[in-house]
Amino acid sequence: MTSIAPVTGLLPRKYQEEIFTQAQQGNIIAALDTGSGKTFISTLLVKWIAAKDNDGRKIFFFVPKVPLVEQQGDFISQHSSLRVLKLHGSSNIDMSDRNGWKVKFEQHEVFVLTAQIFLNFLTHSLLKMQDVSLMVFDECHHARKKHAYAVIMHEYMQCPAERRPKVFGMTASPVWNSKDPVTSLKTLETTLDAKVIGVREHVEELLENSPKPTEMIKFYAPPPQDYEYPSPLLFDALNVFTLHRDIDTESGSWQDIERRYFVTLNNIGPYAASYYLFTEAINVITRLFNMYRVADRPESNKLVIPCSSASQGIPSELFDIADILVDYQAYFTTIDNPSLLPLPVPLEWCTPKVRTLVEILRAHYSPTFQGIIFVEQRQIASFLARVLPHIPELNGLVKCGSFVGGVSSSERVSGDNGQEQVVKAFREKSINLIVATSVAEEGLDFPACDIVIRFDSLDHVVGYVQSRGRARNKLSTFVVMIQEDDYAYQERYQKFIDTEPKLKEAYQAQLQLFKDVLDPDEGEEDEEWESPADIASRERYVVPLTSAFVTYDNAISLISHLCSLIPHDLYTTQPAPVYTGDFQSRLHLPASLPLPPEDLIYQGLAKDSKKEAKRAVSFQAVKRLHELNVFDDYLLPAGSGRGKDFQDAEGKPVPDMRHVPHMMDVQVRDPWVVSHRMWVHSIVADGKVLAGLVTGTPLQPIRINTHGSIVETHPGRLLELHLDKEMERLRLMEDYTKLGIHIRISASPFVGRLSLFLVPLTSSLDLDFCAMEEFVMNPNGSSDWSVIGDEHCGRLLVRNVNQYGRIWLLRRTRLDLTPMSVMSVTPEGKSLTYRDYYLDRWTHKNRYKWVPVVPSTGPMLELSKLTRSKDTQYSLASSGNFMEDSPLEKVLIPQGSCTWLSMSYEVTRAFGILPVLAHRLTDIYRVRAAKFELRLPQIDDDLMVQALTIPSAAVGYNNQRLETLGDAVLEVCTTVHLLNKFPHRHEGQLSILRQHSICNRFLLYRALHVGLESFITSENSRLKVWRHIIEDHHDELTPSRFTSRNYPRRSLQDCMEAILGAAFLTGGIPMALQTGNALGLMFGGPSPWPLRYIQVENTSVSPTFAKLQENLGYNFNNGRLLREALTHPSFTSHAEIMPSYQRLEFLGDAVLNLVVVHHLYNKYPAAESAQLAFPRTKAVCSQALAFIAVKKLELHQTILLNNVDLSKAIDNYVPHLQNASPHTIINTGWKFDPPKALSDVFESVIGAVLVDSGYNYEKTACVAEFVMEDILNILSPAVRLDPISMLTQWIAASVCQAKVKFKVALKDEREGTQAELHGVVIAGPIVSASSVVAKNLAAERALAILQDDDHERCLSRVCMCGNEDDFQMNIEPSTEGDEVEEEYH
Repeated sequence: MTSIAPVTGLLPRKYQEEIFTQAQQGNIIAALDTGSGKTFISTLLVKWIAAKDNDGRKIFFFVPKVPLVEQQGDFISQHSSLRVLKLHGSSNIDMSDRNGWKVKFEQHEVFVLTAQIFLNFLTHSLLKMQDVSLMVFDECHHARKKHAYAVIMHEYMQCPAERRPKVFGMTASPVWNSKDPVTSLKTLETTLDAKVIGVREHVEELLENSPKPTEMIKFYAPPPQDYEYPSPLLFDALNVFTLHRDIDTESGSWQDIERRYFVTLNNIGPYAASYYLFTEAINVITRLFNMYRVADRPESNKLVIPCSSASQGIPSELFDIADILVDYQAYFTTIDNPSLLPLPVPLEWCTPKVRTLVEILRAHYSPTFQGIIFVEQRQIASFLARVLPHIPELNGLVKCGSFVGGVSSSERVSGDNGQEQVVKAFREKSINLIVATSVAEEGLDFPACDIVIRFDSLDHVVGYVQSRGRARNKLSTFVVMIQEDDYAYQERYQKFIDTEPKLKEAYQAQLQLFKDVLDPDEGEEDEEWESPADIASRERYVVPLTSAFVTYDNAISLISHLCSLIPHDLYTTQPAPVYTGDFQSRLHLPASLPLPPEDLIYQGLAKDSKKEAKRAVSFQAVKRLHELNVFDDYLLPAGSGRGKDFQDAEGKPVPDMRHVPHMMDVQVRDPWVVSHRMWVHSIVADGKVLAGLVTGTPLQPIRINTHGSIVETHPGRLLELHLDKEMERLRLMEDYTKLGIHIRISASPFVGRLSLFLVPLTSSLDLDFCAMEEFVMNPNGSSDWSVIGDEHCGRLLVRNVNQYGRIWLLRRTRLDLTPMSVMSVTPEGKSLTYRDYYLDRWTHKNRYKWVPVVPSTGPMLELSKLTRSKDTQYSLASSGNFMEDSPLEKVLIPQGSCTWLSMSYEVTRAFGILPVLAHRLTDIYRVRAAKFELRLPQIDDDLMVQALTIPSAAVGYNNQRLETLGDAVLEVCTTVHLLNKFPHRHEGQLSILRQHSICNRFLLYRALHVGLESFITSENSRLKVWRHIIEDHHDELTPSRFTSRNYPRRSLQDCMEAILGAAFLTGGIPMALQTGNALGLMFGGPSPWPLRYIQVENTSVSPTFAKLQENLGYNFNNGRLLREALTHPSFTSHAEIMPSYQRLEFLGDAVLNLVVVHHLYNKYPAAESAQLAFPRTKAVCSQALAFIAVKKLELHQTILLNNVDLSKAIDNYVPHLQNASPHTIINTGWKFDPPKALSDVFESVIGAVLVDSGYNYEKTACVAEFVMEDILNILSPAVRLDPISMLTQWIAASVCQAKVKFKVALKDEREGTQAELHGVVIAGPIVSASSVVAKNLAAERALAILQDDDHERCLSRVCMCGNEDDFQMNIEPSTEGDEVEEEYH
């Protein structure tokens, strides 16, 4: 035997080693009492399996209940070095994240989880059974019928025997049916493919470590007819009213509440029952008040929150009910602490059953006492735990908590929460008594109790064994409470006592089991009968590509999961499948699924049981829905995955792009090279040739307005160089260009060879090598002024020998002045000559004394300084915005101190415009290379330049405006494609697909895939050092027309959208489609929409919609399409299946987004990206669209719906929208909270116009602009911010580094929103039916308070970010009510 010591040093006992040894040899079910250490045995087995070479196979530990996941996972982690992952339903499991699960499987060896998650792994082919080395089943007696344990073992049997994992089961109750224990054990063994075993060799040690408690029966009298309790009862007082009977709460209907009230009355007594009823009635009455009065008047007088009209005011009956609850409040709650009862609870107010319970607790109490009371229902557990500490006889003896399991909404009890805290408090002994439902019977690690009491009846032997196992101290007591006249229960309990030791003896020794322990008509729950014929006819469908599968066991859950993802609003219930028929089931799928009518209804085969009939029709539906691509190849709802492992609309995986660095080193297209073939391009300004631009790339001609001139370049001419003189002349051109750069552009030194040359041309446009050689040979200039005449004025470059770095332009020769001429007279009366002035100014005052050259004779020269052209900016508009080289200053310098340069004035001008010219030529080269290599259409060059220029270039324009426009174009084009490609997917699935197709990850992936990074312009416009030089790896025979640049990866995503924006501006949607197709976006191809999609059928439009068409300014061709656009999901039924507006709304939203952004782009050409985006949110929002829907189109009169609450909500809100103005909606729209259906139906109508017009976007945009005219006219970048944005921006601009937080807090027992900063409540709680309205109002008040220096919560007193050590606040944060933190970003 191999024994592995745990990490903690806890050693196995002999009986545990005995079971462990047998588990090593085969599949077993360890039948041991609670507290005997079954989990420790399983941990030994887990470690033993993990230590073997399992080829990467994993270990799975299954538990039946969520709390056990944490408990068992923590135990294995504490007692081993294995990496354990804990999974349960509340972990937000996403089966679509396949890469994420792959990583999790690689990073962990052991998985502790609820069984259904493992089944989902198998169903969706995330995992195969042969990938598992060990399966541990905790509380394995559940492995029967259709429990997930049994379904897992069914899949286990499908696996080849040699690849099956080892199985280890654990239970204290292997016999779940004591009527037929032989069959029960055999069935469990067959299901788990394992043998039930017990301890045989070390029984004494087992008994010593698992002691039996003392068992006793306590009888109690039946409940009396009358109690000594004040009358009338709360139930009788409420029973005269009817208003509250039709309301549903989280606790279910009022009928559910009444049913539980009577159970509580019979079990605990009138006080506890009334207390329970009071708690539920408070919730019901609060819900009713919220329906009739959705906001506090003092806090919402400025808000547009509709209340019922006078004819529909708050019913007086509601106030009567509230008054009654106020009268009874003194019995059940205190103002200071609502959790404490205000008065002691005498035993006269309790049932005899509770009185007996009190006697038991008093008899067994000790200072270290701990106990559990088992009850059947949640409200019994909750209110018994509240009442017991307040019974005078138990005062100071018991501290109670309730522990209940998760159940359906109809079984909930208000106030149940903090279950983990209850268990923790019990373990830490801060409470000593737990009142629990059956959830505490098995698995959970409670401390051994001194007493365990069965307050309610035991129904089966499993519950008896499990609950008794909680009393495992040597001196523990197990008490069963039985009503005096319940003889059937007394007999059943006695049979449990007699049966249990015989059953244990049987499975421990594997002896012959007995039969007829109990009468056939008593005891266990009925089993679902399964017909052999039904079992034989079951099918299994496996998706060939992925091995995902559907069976009769998982088909219903797959259908339910599909329906649970269908979007719905507040006024419609979650769509669900409907099964009709008994032994031949008919399945009706929700009409919200966009399927043909024939695929929404399925008729199953006849079966021998009702449940089998439901399974059969569900199986049939899943197969068909997979064929329709409603389920993908992993049998997940297609397009529903939100995980990191996502695909594009074509089903191709989009890789994780996090490996791409935030700052990328990129090789960018650059035309400037030196090659064995060189081209010369004439530079022409205002029609006159200035110079030649020589480089190794033939450049396209350009025309640009700069420096006050129209500058052009001519097509390149291949340069004719003689081989014997080629290198010499290249060197001459380079030297000449370097001197020109030094003179006119940048005096900063640079390393490397030039990649372009600017040279003089002869009159025949040949390279003027003589002029170049003359200048290069004499770069300091000539001092022979005899050859200089008046014709050189304004054209000759002059250098001052005393200031070598400055270049001047000769204006004229002043023969009337000499260096000895008087320049000025000092205050002392001394004359100061030019020579005196310059001798003093040019003499260096350092040890390397410079003796300036200043003659005393000769004329003076009038010169103007030439500034260097270091800026490469140019205007994309036709009119230039740059000044020409006008003199900045004039000086007089002695002629003898100067030399003149032989560079011609024309070449000097050319060097002055060279930075701008090179920038423009580079831009055009990249743009046209991008259009050619990426196969883009002929987008306007200037727009493409703008689209490829990122903000860091700082050239006066960038791609951000186009990016905002392109984002909207991307959304529209993607939406249209997805809507047509996936006709059977609902809005929720399409939204996820669209998000995957327009998100930054996808755009970055596509940009890198097509190579867009090579065409981005990121060079800063300010030319500090000459940048056009040859890189070290340059090869003149095969020159690389690239240069190294560094810019953010985010730029690629922006450029993708900006290119779309440029294409849209150039050629509308058709050119955008061509562009998107070239870039690999999900546009469905380059074909125009009208040619791609089926033409709209012509059907008559109902006269009901004539007024709508008139208001819209558009007549529909397809009446059915218009009806779909106006149909709310509530209007559909099984009798008449018709599509709702949800898919068209999805389309219309995208169209309106583009219409508004395009309008703003054209109207405000100087607006920045944010100044376009923010006004768009003001126009394309529920408030603005609902306003248009009501005021312009009167859609509230034509929408087709079948929901009373929604109809009332719309009727109540319409007057507010009709009385509002466009200015009100745009500037203070946050005060409005209209029903979302109004904005949804407007969006769907616009979407319908696009479809009906044959996808004519221009026509649709005209319709949208027409109906939105009032809103668009006042929309501008200067629209007012909402209070949340104002508060956030104001704080961000201050010294405060914290973020505003909005939290939910209670006010007058209603949820409100409060604004907090540094944990201090600044404003609120503010109550509103809309959380958005409440949050904005809280922000508005918070801003006013923070800005008020006299207020105790002004910013200077609340925030001390710069002086945190000295920060002390006397203001306590509010702790009223349960808070759910919500941070505003």
